[in-house]
Amino acid sequence: MPDPVEIALISSAVPATLTFLFQRLEHLLSPRRRENEPDVSLPDTLVGALQLPLHPNEERLQVYERELEVLHLVLQGYAGRSLDTDITDPNLLRSMTMLRAALEDIYGQRLTFEGENRPASGPFVEQKLTTLTGEATGMDADEINGNARVAQQVETVEANAKLIGMKARRIGG
Repeated sequence: MPDPVEIALISSAVPATLTFLFQRLEHLLSPRRRENEPDVSLPDTLVGALQLPLHPNEERLQVYERELEVLHLVLQGYAGRSLDTDITDPNLLRSMTMLRAALEDIYGQRLTFEGENRPASGPFVEQKLTTLTGEATGMDADEINGNARVAQQVETVEANAKLIGMKARRIGG
């Protein structure tokens, strides 16, 4: 039984969503994987705005490397079959959900599509700190247009420590 995120993807938007996710996957598995992706073709079904160019976090990419290779093997059979993609195939939906979660973590941006009940696409930061002794900044921008979200949780803040959620030279549109 698909989870709620997978159920939200069951629509005619699956082929476009799959194409978008699979293109990001192929980029991350290519020799150019550490390069920014400035010319990303965003599907009409994407809700919100992504901060472009897409830039992978190298540490997060290394954590997901094996999982991305497996997802590529699973999804390559579906990619390119947009007209006859079975949008109720539980393996397809589960793999797309796993890929989206990995991509969100690697790029630090939420990827939300039409029909889903979740925050809109855009950059996010989640920080969980035990003890803050210096300075921690969730987001510092020179122009982020669209949705941006910072969630910070700190147990102890030492004297003279500084916690910044967002610092702006324009964040929202």
